[in-house]
Order: sequence, then structure tokens, then C-alpha cells
Amino acid sequence: MSINSKLVSASVLAESSVAFGTSGARGLVTQFTADVCAAFVVAFTQCMKRNFSFQTVAIAIDNRPSSYAMAKACAAALQQLDIKTVYYGVVPTPALAYVAMGDNIPAIMVTGSHIPFDRNGLKFYRPDGEISKDDEINIATEEVEFSAITDLPELIISKRAAEEYIVRYTSLFDTAWLTGKRIGIYEHSSAGRDLYYRIFEQLGAEVVSLGRSEEFVPIDTEAVSEEDKVKALRWSEEYDLDAVFSTDGDGDRPLISDENGNWLCGDILGLLSAEALNIEALAVPVNCNTAIEHCNKFKCVERTKIGSPYVISEFEKLTKKFDIVAGFEANGGFLLGSDVQLYGKLLKALPTRDAVLPVIMLLAAAGNDVISKLVNALPQRYTHSDRIQNFATKKSQMIMAQGKNNPVRLLKQLGFDNIKIKNTDETDGLRVTLDNNLIIHLRPSGNAPELRCYVESKSKTDSSNCVIKILTKISEL
Repeated sequence: MSINSKLVSASVLAESSVAFGTSGARGLVTQFTADVCAAFVVAFTQCMKRNFSFQTVAIAIDNRPSSYAMAKACAAALQQLDIKTVYYGVVPTPALAYVAMGDNIPAIMVTGSHIPFDRNGLKFYRPDGEISKDDEINIATEEVEFSAITDLPELIISKRAAEEYIVRYTSLFDTAWLTGKRIGIYEHSSAGRDLYYRIFEQLGAEVVSLGRSEEFVPIDTEAVSEEDKVKALRWSEEYDLDAVFSTDGDGDRPLISDENGNWLCGDILGLLSAEALNIEALAVPVNCNTAIEHCNKFKCVERTKIGSPYVISEFEKLTKKFDIVAGFEANGGFLLGSDVQLYGKLLKALPTRDAVLPVIMLLAAAGNDVISKLVNALPQRYTHSDRIQNFATKKSQMIMAQGKNNPVRLLKQLGFDNIKIKNTDETDGLRVTLDNNLIIHLRPSGNAPELRCYVESKSKTDSSNCVIKILTKISEL
């Protein structure tokens, strides 16, 4: 490794055009050069050293073609700091977070989550969990000198993170309670595709492997493609499945269907899972379904900006008042904010998005019955969401500014006439509730150049049609 070329982390990051989004730093693969990866790592390490003592950092990756090279660049930067790397290979993000928190060391996940393969990202974990928004600012502005990366070390894989993640859930149960159930696993390129079947099989289920891909598939659990909707319906009928399970690219956001192959919305999954866990207080982003409040199952529901760091930040307040605290997002990621006694066993807190816990709790709640029965028993509020991809962030921000200044005018431009606004919410983007309780929510994505639209109504068809109409109108404006 050359020591002749000295770089400063803040300068490298400022010139890279890579920025922190809703969850982690994201950018084009071409922007994540070895030196950019190194700049993030040395700045992150310096920030962590102010409050924690450690000699090792854990690293894992998703299945993107670019992820391993980025992990090697991260490890090379740690070498310069005389910090050891423990490399867990391709595992779900929550598996990495769980083992690193248990070891009280920082962690770095190389993943772009659901965004296309030409992009990637880095997620950072303190020894006590996800970094905060303040940590992100400090990392981006930290001035740490390091040498340009010229050599990338090969990394030896440890299987410990995968094994401990499996045991976290299988050890909760003394019986194979899923015996008689058939679970389809839509594997695609998910980081957890080689371990999910082991969890379900150990719990007694018969597992059917579906849709494995050697090319990266950008599954977005908040905007499921029509192709994936058809796949789940077809698989459910063809294989007589009780559920189809999948995740996004890094395995922290779940996707699960009912027995008919209909995908559940992530916040409905979260609601049912939280009820099964006997959660007292919830922190959920503002875009989650209002059935959460209408069902009257929780002592407290706090709404936050969109993104797991905001949900986690709310835990600090809630745990002072309540014993059992959790959060979830509209994308399905479930965050356990406190330890829980479950079936006579202790399930430790995992305050980062997880895909497995909510699915297991849903299946446990369904028991010998069907999932659709649980969903149909909830207040009938339906959310549909989609996004316009490759939509410049500046355009999104311009629409937000116009809408906040004059929401009635914006809604008229989007094809809504004779409307009366009940209230507006600017917690994250623009969320407008009409007097007929139709909710329209627009916001720029924090991770990619996309404009997202959420609509909640009393009808699944109405919500879907409204989203299509709104995004079509925006594309025409």
C-alpha cells in the first residue's frame, strides 16, 4: 500500500457526490471508489473512537457485483488504522448488526438495499446500534488523513453472523410449530437467501425455493412490481403455499404474502407482528397506515420522519415510559426497541430493521388459521405506494415547495376537483388528508433520485388508482 498520497476524508467525501440518505450513504457504483470507501471508514472509525473502545470492526455485504470490492477497500482503510476486520460475507444486515452489537464493536454493511445494481451504499453501526443523524453529519465532516488505497486485501469469511442470526429465532421455540405449513421463499438475490430456509425448516415448515437469480434483483418492498405480484399469485396456487416470503436486497425489509399470494403491506405486517409481541408503545414513520391508531391495540403510537434513525431516536423517549417498545416502517422493516419475554424465552432488543421477526410473529399469530383472516379483522384502511424512478431530486423538491405553499392548487394540478383539506402534515414531504379521509403523501426518496407517492383510503382499488393518476400527472407536469 502506498503511503505517498495523503488524502483528507472530508475533502474526498465532499468531492464524491455520495451522500447519506434515509438509511446509509448511497451513490452510483462509479462514485464509490476505493478512496471514497476509505474516507467513509476512517471518518466513521474516528467518530466511534470518541465514545467506544474497540480493536475490531465487522463487515458484511449484499449480493451486488460491486459489494465485495467495496468491502475490501473498507478493510484496507481499517488496516491503516491498525483495526482488525472480521468479515461475515453475504448475510442480511440485521444479522451483521446483531452479532456486532453482541460483541460490542462497530459494523459496516456494504449494500444499496433495494436500489438498482449500478448503485450501492454503506450502512454504519455503532457498538450499540445504528448511527444517528448527528453521527452522519460528523462522519461527513470529519477530517481524517489517510493514504490512497492501492492494494485490496482478500477477506476470509466467518459464518458466525449467519449462525447466530438463525439461532436467535429458532431458539425461541421448543416445538416445530410450523409443521404442516408450506412456505415459499422468493430468493432472488437476497443477502439472506442461503439461511432463511434453515430457519423455517427448523421451525417445522416445508420450504419451497422460488425465483433464485444469479443477477442482482432490486426488490422494493414498498413498491412491489406487477411482475412480482403475479409471481406470488402463481406460486401460491401452483405449490399450495401458506405464504410466500422474501426480502429486499440486504434482508432488512420483509415481503410476505397471505395464503392466496397477495402481498401484505409492510405496515400491516408490522401492526400484526407488534400485536403478537404484546408491544405497548410504537414509533412509526408518518407514512404508515392509520389502522395502527384505529385498531386501539397500543398504549402509545408516535409518528416520526421516514427512516430508521428517526424511529430509533424515538425509542429513547418511549423506553422511559413503557417496558415493551418497538417500531416498524411502511417498507416492513421491524425494529425491536426493548428486550421481550416470548414463550418463556428472552428475545433481546435489535433496534435496526429486521425482516425475519415480523414474519415469524405473523405466522405464530395465524397459528393453524390463515393469514388473510388476521388482515381482514383490522380496520379497513388500504395504502398503495409507488414511485417515479430517475426523477431529479430538485424537481421533487420544487413540487414539495409548491404543494406546501398551496396544497389545493397542487392537488387540482394532479386531477382532484371539489376537494376540502382536513389537515396537512409536513413531517416528511407533504401529507394531505381530505375531508373524505383520503390521504395523499408525496416525498422525495432519501436514497435515490425518486419521487414516492403514498395514498391511503378505505378501498384498495381507490388507493391504487389514485397513485397511478398522481404519478402520471406529475410525469406530465
